[in-house]
Amino acid sequence: MRLAGLSCVILGCAIFSGMSSAPLFAQAAAGPLLSHPAPVAPSDEKTLSVRIVAYTIDAKLDPTKHVIDATETLTYRNLTGKPQQTFPFHMYLNAFQPQSTFMTEVRRAGTRGSGPDTAWDPKHFGAITMEKLEAEGSGDLTSKMAFIHPDDNNTEDRTVFQVTLDKPVAPGSSVTFHMTFRDQLPEVVERTGYKHDFDMVGQWFPKVGVWWKDAWNCHQFHANSEFFADFGTFDVKITVPQNEIVGAGGDLVSSHPNSDGTKTLAYHSEDVHDFSWAASPSFTEKNDSWDGPNGPVAIHILMSPGHMATYPRYLSNLKGTLQLFNDWYGPYAYDRITLIDPPHGGLDAGGMEYPTLITAGTAWDMPKGLLAPEGVTEHEFGHQYWYGMVATNEFEEAWLDEGINSYTEVKVMDALYGKNTSTMAWSFAQMGEHGQQRAGYLGSDDSDAIAQFAWKYRNSNSYGAITYGKTATMLATLEQVIGEDTLRQAIHTYFMRYRFTHPTGTDFLKTIEEVSGKDLKWYFDQAVYGTNVFDYEIDDAHSDPLKWWDTSMAHPKPADGIYRTYVTVRRKGDFIFPVDLEVKFDDGTTATEHWDGRDRWFRYQYDRKAQIVSAEIDPQTQLYLDRNFFNNSYVEQGDARATHKFRNLWVFVSEWLSQLLAWLT
Repeated sequence: MRLAGLSCVILGCAIFSGMSSAPLFAQAAAGPLLSHPAPVAPSDEKTLSVRIVAYTIDAKLDPTKHVIDATETLTYRNLTGKPQQTFPFHMYLNAFQPQSTFMTEVRRAGTRGSGPDTAWDPKHFGAITMEKLEAEGSGDLTSKMAFIHPDDNNTEDRTVFQVTLDKPVAPGSSVTFHMTFRDQLPEVVERTGYKHDFDMVGQWFPKVGVWWKDAWNCHQFHANSEFFADFGTFDVKITVPQNEIVGAGGDLVSSHPNSDGTKTLAYHSEDVHDFSWAASPSFTEKNDSWDGPNGPVAIHILMSPGHMATYPRYLSNLKGTLQLFNDWYGPYAYDRITLIDPPHGGLDAGGMEYPTLITAGTAWDMPKGLLAPEGVTEHEFGHQYWYGMVATNEFEEAWLDEGINSYTEVKVMDALYGKNTSTMAWSFAQMGEHGQQRAGYLGSDDSDAIAQFAWKYRNSNSYGAITYGKTATMLATLEQVIGEDTLRQAIHTYFMRYRFTHPTGTDFLKTIEEVSGKDLKWYFDQAVYGTNVFDYEIDDAHSDPLKWWDTSMAHPKPADGIYRTYVTVRRKGDFIFPVDLEVKFDDGTTATEHWDGRDRWFRYQYDRKAQIVSAEIDPQTQLYLDRNFFNNSYVEQGDARATHKFRNLWVFVSEWLSQLLAWLT
């Protein structure tokens, strides 16, 4: 997910996601019945994952009421090695109710930037109602459903239920559940729901938990957590009015008109752990492809009214991102990728990932110098690797997806658009992804450790700052210990080794140590598992005549020309890290030092025929974890030009923001 706020490309998604609703767009003229890529047959190739679940869902959307009536058949293979009799299920849409754990947490500490206001509005109400639940061999179990709350004591939360069968399912055997359920979509919130004639349908069906670490893993829906599920197959039929254009996370198998003015689309998807879709009669559909090592990847992009100017930007970024992920981290395993562009006023549906489907985000007049559409597209596609194929537990180790993905976002965006222009690219204002991620992290740099359950962060700001920004910054700083190429190889090894498995943080960190050949416990203990503050400074720097007492040696220049220069470096925080020091003198010479940082301070002394001009810690500005770059340097004479440049930039940004807010209101 693309976190709203600063990490949504400074003034990009953060502002536009708050746009007020505009009048309904004019209905697009109904196109041909089959207005998306031609149907394909399911693949018979070798499976990529251990397929534990097989979902068959038949759903019908009422786009006026934003209600979905559906039936679901789930076959679960018991590969746990133990008899299983009690099964937990997620009911995610029930999070959007006033007494849910999700809403309780939103009111207490906010959400990731796309949740409802802390004042309850009924338009955000969402629900999933189980009308009937049966299990083969146990009959009707509807009355035996029990809502549970494994993470808190909120008895009003209904995002997880469990049911107990009449008899256990033996190891290696399967059980089939039959369900009838109804969804009430909310007005778009937390990346799902409706806006105008647009329906974004995510986390919409009863989903079984994961047997993981010798126990069921089925957490409640929290304000700062996402999802975790097993791999398998999905066969989904979607019935919508014939003028609706649909984008879905699967291959279109067939499309049939119905006598009541609807059509039924059938989709098939393999080796995935979720299925999502979107529908609107106002979409403009665009199709393209990218040639990958496993064959062509179909690119299906659905654009909302007024946004067509952004389409080339989406497409160019998506192709570039596909290529770099393939070159650096490993092959994309699927034959398609769908991008949904939410409508004006519906950007709370943007910036989200599902297997083979992502939602992006733009505005009617998105400046070319603001790379918000590119950033969100790259970020959400990146999730196809860490969330989609590697499939880590986002409830318990969100950083393995959001954080690694934020780091790879930095690398890909820098490669595509330039290191200093991958976020903002104007002649008068530039910013790169490194700066963006670091700026996000600095807001809560010492509040929480990276390795923490998603809902246990101090608040939503800390969750975003640490999970996204600090993880990306931690990995960028690690490059200075093991090398950029080595870290890239380690991430490649991690992806290829653990895709389709559900690895842990320990697996990731051990892979880095293995590939680098270094014991990095000292670093990970501080940066991943601790809250150590990284802050080094030039505490003192000055030059004096060596024979300061001799009046003949007085300034401006002593007779023998020898000065004694002192430079004191200091570790202000508790994060111990080796740093480089560069001292420049007025005769053009330079002294370079390497300090291990173990002591609180260290003083360097130089006797030479030159005075100090400057002293700087981390002269290449590569230790991104350092919370304060401003105290890293000393200069004998300042340069006011930087102040004037910053002042002019601030005037531009403030005026531009004021004009935008005036237009919105």
